[in-house]
Amino acid sequence: MPDFRRVGETTIYQGYVIRVAKADFEGPRGERFQRDVVHSPGAVAIVAVLPGPEGPETLLVRQFRPAIGAWLSEIPAGLRDKPGEDPAATAARELIEETGFAAGRFELLTVFLNAAGMTDQRTHIYLADQLSEVGSASDGVEEAYLELLRVPLAEVRSMIERQELVDAKTIIGLLLALGRLGL
Repeated sequence: MPDFRRVGETTIYQGYVIRVAKADFEGPRGERFQRDVVHSPGAVAIVAVLPGPEGPETLLVRQFRPAIGAWLSEIPAGLRDKPGEDPAATAARELIEETGFAAGRFELLTVFLNAAGMTDQRTHIYLADQLSEVGSASDGVEEAYLELLRVPLAEVRSMIERQELVDAKTIIGLLLALGRLGL
């Protein structure tokens, strides 16, 4: 593979969690070019599974997403905004904050790149089970208004097909969980 290398970077914006930079690169023949890069600490997402009257269910949260100005149904998730915190610990904390449930077991399903053309953000997706209610500990305005949904796993594929679920981490996580659970 041809060798590309980063030769410099200038911060354009430093936010609470993200940093936007103009990065300088050199191509295989010495050609110089720049790209905007969004640096992120990463995120976690959780497919929480619990027994239901008709079979296994998952927890979704319906919350307002300011970036798109709309409400979305998603698997619980959050940014890795506590420096040094292990992704599994972030997942455990986010699950409680958003759903009020703690999990007895977490299994890593995958780590994926969100948008490699513009950001270094990686999202760790976990399958969580052995759930127990512990009470929610919402963190932030959006979480204060979120709605918790219990959805039968048997309905997930049709919800994706009907575009009721359009969030990438949610689709990736749920489809991997269905495969892992043999559903």
